[in-house]
This record gives sequence, C-alpha cells and structure tokens, in this order.
Amino acid sequence: MSEKYIRKNKKSCSIVKGSHTFARTNSLEDAMIIRDLLVDIDWNLEEVPQSIKIDEEYWILTVYEEKVYLLAKYRQKPDEDTIEKLVKKHQRNPNNSRYGLNISRIMDTYIITKQIAGEGHVFGMYDSLKDAEFVRNFLMDHQWNVNEFGEIEYDEETETYRAVLVIDDCVYVLDSFDDSDIDLEKTYEEFLVKISKHKYGLANYPHLDRLKNRISELEEELNVKATDDVWIFSEGIEEEDALTDIIFTLAPFEKSVYDAIGSRATADEIKRKLIRFKTKNFDEKIGRNLDVLIEKGLIKKAGEHYIKC
Repeated sequence: MSEKYIRKNKKSCSIVKGSHTFARTNSLEDAMIIRDLLVDIDWNLEEVPQSIKIDEEYWILTVYEEKVYLLAKYRQKPDEDTIEKLVKKHQRNPNNSRYGLNISRIMDTYIITKQIAGEGHVFGMYDSLKDAEFVRNFLMDHQWNVNEFGEIEYDEETETYRAVLVIDDCVYVLDSFDDSDIDLEKTYEEFLVKISKHKYGLANYPHLDRLKNRISELEEELNVKATDDVWIFSEGIEEEDALTDIIFTLAPFEKSVYDAIGSRATADEIKRKLIRFKTKNFDEKIGRNLDVLIEKGLIKKAGEHYIKC
C-alpha cells in the first residue's frame, strides 16, 4: 500500500484519512504498521486492540481523543497491570507536558482546574507536585467526583497513604504516611496549626490561604483545636495585634520580601531567596520593598543585616 494515508513531517509521520488525523508516529515504519491495522479494522477506533505482536515485539496501543497512540514496545508480552498503568499514565499526560492535564503552577503553588459544563472549577491547591498529581489522578479515575474521596486514600504511584479532607469541593492533602495506621485527630490538629501559622504570618502556605478565616469553623467541624508547643493562636490576640494586621495588608511581593528575611538576613541573602522572582530592576525592586517594610515598622536595619521587629 506504499505510503497511502501517511504524511511525512520534519520529525514525525501522521496517518490522515479525509480531514481526520488518526495517529502520529516517530518513524515511517511505525506509521505504516499502524496504518495497516486501521485499514484492517475499517478505521473503527473502537476496534483498536491494546496490544499487537509485530515480529518479535509486543506493541501497546491506546486511543485518546480519537487518535491512536503507540505507548511502548516490549520483547515479552506485558501483563494487564503494566498495560493499565501505561494507559493511565498517557491519559494523564497525553502531550508530555511538564505537569500533565489539569495541573498548572503559579509561583510555588500547584493548582488543579477543569472545565465542567462550560465553567472553570478549582479542585485544589498544593505546595507539592506529588500531592497535586495524586489528587488529579484520583479525580480522573472517579469522573471528577470529590465525594469519592475517603479520609485515607492509597497512592499507587508513591506507595503511600494520604490523609484527605474535602472542604467546599476543594481537596486538601493533609499529609502522607507509609502505612494506613494514621492518627487522624493528630493529623487534623497539625493541619489547623499550619493554617493558623499562615494566617498569623508565622509561616507561608499560600495553598491554604482560602482557609485562614475559617479556623474556628474547622475546629468545630473536626472536633479538634489548633494547638502548638510554641505558639498560642487566639482570635482575641489577632484583633489587638496591630503588627499582625499590618502584615496581612502587605502586597504579595512585600510579603515575600518580609518572609525571605527570616529572623535576620543581608540584602544578598534576601536576593538569593527570591531569585525565582527575578525580573528587570530586580535589585531596585527588593530595595524599595525593604524601605517600605522599614517605614511600616516591620523590620529595621542593623549594619548589613535586616531584622524583623
């Protein structure tokens, strides 16, 4: 059949019939074999097998969004579990992008989003790509139904157990563990402490920002208290603490500069911590923000060091 239905590109070959592209491969030989398979099944994608034997190799195939993909080649026929994992991995990242489907990154936060019935939905925000991938994979396997989550779920990819909480249709991963014997009460307490520390400027957890004004409600819901060995969290203290109020009103980059100081830091140390934000006039921008923080009474300069007040 020569090269009928095959179009050569610079680094790949496409299998095209009419106006539809049925597959794209890295080599002409692979394209011809898949083209022949499609002809044999009359171009019916529902008839594409998961595996075919070509000479001494087993090819693993899948169909996604009306296209055939060659996932792998094996010398020995793989078992069903191996094939299933390959198919799932492809479905989660069909274009070999950095984070896969439905995951994007803003600063240090990973966000899961999906369009449903024409509306954009945020399913969760995470400070760990592994957490984001776990939640995305679970949702894809369960038709994006957040109600399918239990309090503890097993993550096959990392072989760990994860404590999960769904709040207003957003999924929060509280922590991961090596076995399923998890003290949920302690885990909830530690989760609330993280939210409290973020709220009071004692730590930076942007992925928990939505919950910072719901601590009392969550304490009642989970029947635990946000208690810490070092810090005392109190709504009364928050209202009276002018310094805390000022910190909460900082612009995002001002807050990043403030957090980069730690207990004390030189200008060069601050710049190194904020290198991911580097743009034009980076040094001047940091200098201006340090001056603003000094004017607000949040920091002071002692010699070469900036120190929090």
